[in-house]
Amino acid sequence: MAAMSLNLDNLVDKSYRGKSIKEILDAPPSALLGLSPKHDEALAALKIKSIADLGKWEHAVHAQALVTLAYAEVDEVAADA
Repeated sequence: MAAMSLNLDNLVDKSYRGKSIKEILDAPPSALLGLSPKHDEALAALKIKSIADLGKWEHAVHAQALVTLAYAEVDEVAADA
């Protein structure tokens, strides 16, 4: 099986560009483009200390599921019309 290469540079802060997915998942949320150390502090109050924690956070997972389902619902409603 061929190795897979992903460019994640548009998702992360400059200091995390070129890092492996594991390194990025282990990084604080502020490694994501647009988040700051102040976001790290706020998320730490919710026991979210890494990008992996954020991605597995129950409420974020539920919100993402709702967003995904909303696209299906809109398509279904349009098809029924």
